[in-house]
Amino acid sequence: MATRVKEKAAARKANADKRPRAVAKYVRVSPRKVQIVIDLIRGKKVDDALAILMYTPKSAAPVVEKLLNSAIANAENNLEMNRDDLYVAEVYANQGPTLKRYWARSHGRADMIKKHTSHITIVLDQKN
Repeated sequence: MATRVKEKAAARKANADKRPRAVAKYVRVSPRKVQIVIDLIRGKKVDDALAILMYTPKSAAPVVEKLLNSAIANAENNLEMNRDDLYVAEVYANQGPTLKRYWARSHGRADMIKKHTSHITIVLDQKN
């Protein structure tokens, strides 16, 4: 069963996106609430985005701020990029698994509670 695994892995690695990124998975905030926050920082310089997140009174803001700091650290330490040239190129929140819980009601019934999770990704790039 020759499937050229090593060649395919090398090709994937060569074509991989070289931009710095950070991913937070299974965050216990619904993607709909996260999208309100991430729409505020898309396309902004990283220092401006951090200032916006610091004063945004939403539950997802501290999570996105911590993730943005992680992406900045990845850019500076791993790829040796200058912080002053970085901006938020892509940011998106995908839906994670939903935790299903039950709430006891009268007459032996139960209501379902859905606790949504999200996977948040931030990709940075340099202004040229």
